[in-house]
Amino acid sequence: MIPRYSRKEMSFIWEENNKFNIWLTIEKLACEAQAKLGVVPNDVAEKLSGAIEFNVERINEIESTVKHDVIAFLTYVAEKVGVDVRYLHYGMTSSDVLDTCLAMQLKESCDILLENLRNLLAALKRKAEDYKDVVCVGRSHGMHAEPTTLGLKFARFYAEFERSYQRLISAQKEISTCKISGAVGNFANVDPFIEEYVAKKMGLIPEPISSQVIPRDRHAVFFSVLGVIASSMENVAVEIRHLQRTEIGEISEYFSTGQKGSSAMPHKCNPILSENLTGLSRLIRSYVFPALENVALWHERDISHSSVERCIAPDACIAVDFALVRLTDLIDKLVIDKENIKKNLNSSKGLIFSQRILLELVNSGLTREEAYKIVQSNAMRVKQNNSDFLSELKQDKSLLEVINSEKLESLFDFAYYTKHVEYIYSKVFN
Repeated sequence: MIPRYSRKEMSFIWEENNKFNIWLTIEKLACEAQAKLGVVPNDVAEKLSGAIEFNVERINEIESTVKHDVIAFLTYVAEKVGVDVRYLHYGMTSSDVLDTCLAMQLKESCDILLENLRNLLAALKRKAEDYKDVVCVGRSHGMHAEPTTLGLKFARFYAEFERSYQRLISAQKEISTCKISGAVGNFANVDPFIEEYVAKKMGLIPEPISSQVIPRDRHAVFFSVLGVIASSMENVAVEIRHLQRTEIGEISEYFSTGQKGSSAMPHKCNPILSENLTGLSRLIRSYVFPALENVALWHERDISHSSVERCIAPDACIAVDFALVRLTDLIDKLVIDKENIKKNLNSSKGLIFSQRILLELVNSGLTREEAYKIVQSNAMRVKQNNSDFLSELKQDKSLLEVINSEKLESLFDFAYYTKHVEYIYSKVFN
């Protein structure tokens, strides 16, 4: 991922030096286990215990000749520490190192992403509590529907990300598997104890059954969860973008001192963070399909998955990390315009109460068809006459025969639409 959308905490996990350190840890632990079984001399693991400064250029130089990244790495390690190459990587295959390393990198990435989600959930909860009772107009199809509260919007997003948080916990558990089972996964040349030992030391779970690789359905689930998180981020971003539109103006992104919105139009304050999140979400979701394609490999393994994962694993984790942090900061600094919220709420001139009038007419004895006709005809007159809904209804004799004027006025009550907010909150924030 390009530096513009990268944070150092996550990028570090995917740097070459960190990858080689994980590879070295796997090889060292495997040698320790082999030594316990009496397969390799004790001093092999001891020589690998010290820190090695990796020269990435030198490793790449070796790889340019041998055309194999793990062999290049092993050759470099042997050069640096003088390990007897007969015993280094003994009985193992490259995927034992590559897949176990990838599992560690994804596991550690999840730790950061889970922390990000916790921070985002906290920010959404604060906004939900702060604006729990701020009545605003709800919209369906982009049109005014019925009153709701701004807090309920944030509570709904909170619940959505809480589900993603639980999914990511599950995905982390599923992806955190260790494979040290040899060329086709049958432990022919490496004792099962080696896998158990390495897994325990690295905080992983031994893969129950592998081929030459860890089964890729695990990875497909992981990247699919990231795709869902991305969709949820875009869900919030699109809502902010819509509510910041000039003709709505209920919510807007924080605009810092000295910030410029447009190179041509000095008056502009554009929702650039939300738009950026929308774009990043599209990118993150694009990684899901190739991850699903990686599940079907030839026989015990081919390397068609390898090039895909070298690209999507770091990019997806880094992009989601960056986007979650950006979204959290955006939520924390949102600017809420209560005056515009109130103005928009009243701008439909009472039409948002139409369903309540409909139901009252039905409860008073009219059929639904009769009631609907009365309410709809009056609603249409509001639009035609630029009048207000209550005034039109008070002039409808057929309606007044069923509902008196005083009762009619009592139905135009915002509190009716907020009476169950506490109940909803008790379910979301239990």
